[in-house]
Amino acid sequence: MTDTSNKPEKAAPAETKSGADTPPDHLAINPRSKYYGGELLERGIGINFRGERKHNIEEYCVSEGWVKIQAGKTMDRKGNPLLIKLNGDVEAWFEDLGDDAPTIKKDA
Repeated sequence: MTDTSNKPEKAAPAETKSGADTPPDHLAINPRSKYYGGELLERGIGINFRGERKHNIEEYCVSEGWVKIQAGKTMDRKGNPLLIKLNGDVEAWFEDLGDDAPTIKKDA
């Protein structure tokens, strides 16, 4: 007999490298995206882009420093909104944690 147990290993919870109280580095609101985070979006994500609070972000990446926003009412041929990628400083946090929520931002 071996000393190994038959218990299945517990999978680590889906957390970012900076903890469970900060949003992931890359997140999208489109369910077809591989970066879609339905459960995370229910908590509410706050985004500062270039020092201003933004409410129209479709997708963001903190480490690469970009956001995607909808280009007016323009749609592509499949009926999806046409997105524009903007570069700049991105900061994200969970809104349900209040005013002093821990943020994720790119290290200089």
